[in-house]
Amino acid sequence: MAEAVTFPGMVTDWGQLYRDNIDAVCALTEALSEDQLSTPVPATPAWTVRDVVAHLAGGGNDAVTGRMDGAPGPTWTARHVGERVELPLAELRAELRRNQDAVAAGVADNPRPALVWDAAVHHTDLHEALGLEVADDRFWRPVLEGVAPMLLERAGADRPDVAPYELFRGLFSRRSRAQMRAWGGDTLSAEQLDGLCLFGPREDDQPIPA
Repeated sequence: MAEAVTFPGMVTDWGQLYRDNIDAVCALTEALSEDQLSTPVPATPAWTVRDVVAHLAGGGNDAVTGRMDGAPGPTWTARHVGERVELPLAELRAELRRNQDAVAAGVADNPRPALVWDAAVHHTDLHEALGLEVADDRFWRPVLEGVAPMLLERAGADRPDVAPYELFRGLFSRRSRAQMRAWGGDTLSAEQLDGLCLFGPREDDQPIPA
């Protein structure tokens, strides 16, 4: 079994963390208007809030059914959205809830549970796109502590002196080069900053919660 990731006051159960993020996304979207569901999500590839939910539903369903051809590339993720474009949001939430236990069971022993990371990252994408406060750190901090050592080693960098949430967002390519340069001043080279980004660096500034 994978070693649990720990930090003060918390122990990671990857399956429960996936359930928690999915439950939070479902609860969040139940309260949104149609206009809010059509809000663009800057961190994603031209998706709306509704499209993000469609992607999460598709990713979970594919994991359960073994339909992983093309994963985790853009063709795979675009299919999730395209196949669900006509479905009511209530059906997308039902699909997420229907598959969450099976997904949770599948990630329990995975030292790099991509679907858990994906759910946490997209949950926080939605908060930023909708101008909400930062999601509670129980939803994303275990993911940060799980992925940070790998990416810091890859970049040959020490952990920068920046708020944990900002590091989490930057590591998952949710902050621009300019935003990340503002973290470390001269302590991180341009190459190190680019190397920290799991999905590569980006140029477009992202909304930062107050």
